[in-house]
Amino acid sequence: MYFLRLMSNVVALALVWALSTSGVSAKSDTQVTAFMQAVAEAASADKDIAAYYRSVEFQPLWTGKGREFRERRSALFDALERSGEHGLVPEHYDIAGLKSQIRSARTKRDLGLVEVKISETFLDYARDVQTGMLVPSRIDDGLVRKVPYRDREKYLANFAASDPEKFIQSLAPKTPEYARLRKEKLLLERQLGRGGWGAPIRAKKLEPGDQGNAVVQLRDRLIRMGYLSRRVSTKFDADVQKAVQEFQEAHGLTADGVAGPSTIAELNVPAQERLKSIMVAMERERWTNMPKGERHVMVNLTDFSAKIIDNGKITFESRTVVGHRDTDRRSPEFSDIMEHMVINPTWNVPRSIATKEYLPMLQANPNAVSHLTLYDGRGRVVNRGAVDFSQFSARTFPFDIKQAPSNSNALGLVKFMFPNRHNIYLHDTPAKSLFSREVRAYSHGCIRLHKPFEFAYTLLAKQSSNPKGLFHDTLDTGRETQIDLVKKVPVHIMYRTAFTEAKGHMQYRRDVYGRDAKIWRALENEGVALPAVRG
Repeated sequence: MYFLRLMSNVVALALVWALSTSGVSAKSDTQVTAFMQAVAEAASADKDIAAYYRSVEFQPLWTGKGREFRERRSALFDALERSGEHGLVPEHYDIAGLKSQIRSARTKRDLGLVEVKISETFLDYARDVQTGMLVPSRIDDGLVRKVPYRDREKYLANFAASDPEKFIQSLAPKTPEYARLRKEKLLLERQLGRGGWGAPIRAKKLEPGDQGNAVVQLRDRLIRMGYLSRRVSTKFDADVQKAVQEFQEAHGLTADGVAGPSTIAELNVPAQERLKSIMVAMERERWTNMPKGERHVMVNLTDFSAKIIDNGKITFESRTVVGHRDTDRRSPEFSDIMEHMVINPTWNVPRSIATKEYLPMLQANPNAVSHLTLYDGRGRVVNRGAVDFSQFSARTFPFDIKQAPSNSNALGLVKFMFPNRHNIYLHDTPAKSLFSREVRAYSHGCIRLHKPFEFAYTLLAKQSSNPKGLFHDTLDTGRETQIDLVKKVPVHIMYRTAFTEAKGHMQYRRDVYGRDAKIWRALENEGVALPAVRG
């Protein structure tokens, strides 16, 4: 008992010191209430919460008497109970336990302890709904995105100075994308309550003119998915063909109106799996809950596309080729700032490619890859015939490898630079045939553009009255030339297997790197679960 009294006095003295050093008037021991002492004690393990309560002289934010405190508690508890709408886990916040602790509080000390507990819960929810439950870098090494976390102490201070309900509502992303994802989540949950999308299609291929049970399965599934109005025909007619084409367009497939193996495979993906993609996309949207820029570049790796977006509208779009599925070639996800473009670029071969791919070729034949030039550490051209490449390993290989500007340069005729530690950028390519493929994961990690010249024109249009002329005059010199962007452009390399459009069907893409599967498993580990399928 003596020890407990001693510790209580220590906390009280610490509280007096905290008040005196925080810029507010010092208080005597008799003025240090049991409530304030309990708050100081409970908050001591969390520097942000402790800092907030010191700044307000350990006065209550939640447990005081009066309307403003009731409104704060009501706004928070309502948000916690509805947190499942965001794909969060209401059980995380122990709502029942928190309410019970409030009801059972009998002393000032009880109130002080529950006061801090509510603040802890509020901060947990605020971060979860605003910037996500998960830490991306802990899930996959390609998730190198910096999440825009907010100052936890300011959460409390700003909430105290705001309308409680409006502040709580302001936390979740305010993007149209997030709102549409939430709406689609609700629709899919309702669909699962009605039995999902029904029986899978038992066929390898269906095309116009076919009829029979498999066509009925196709028809019924398209109806449940919202691509076809209710009908009784058992024939693969023009209406069914149009619905198949719409489905293909919404899933990144070749829109030929024929339900071949890849289309049927996508049609047979259960509604539960699509709901997982929606919920993962919502978590990803929270990770990027920040201003994207009035003008920005959006690359979606799963969609194999790059877009320039001005004030929310797409002003340019191009197909892309992205990093190969091999672990060390996958394109990472991050945001950075595009600063310039290089016309007629030299390709400085990354060391990983030089040692893993080209060194074995040179060891087998010193004259291999003759389109590339080797340079020593002093920048002198290396005479291959005078070098025994067998003496080098990936660690000891001493040369730089470069490819001079040309039409056959691996970077094509222009590259777009947003300097980053991952050495990722957007560029042209001489390998144009890859853009006609449905799945376009072939690069070493950089993003290849199908329409690089048009991309350049769109960027330069903000700083030149004749962007096309400027670009081609520079190109025609044949010399490597850097053109700075007068206004830098944010670049966001994203990975969305589920995304929306302002009008039309929900868009789904394949999980080419398996990253969304990892994210879903992490969400499940946090307690996220799907509703049961009924019907």
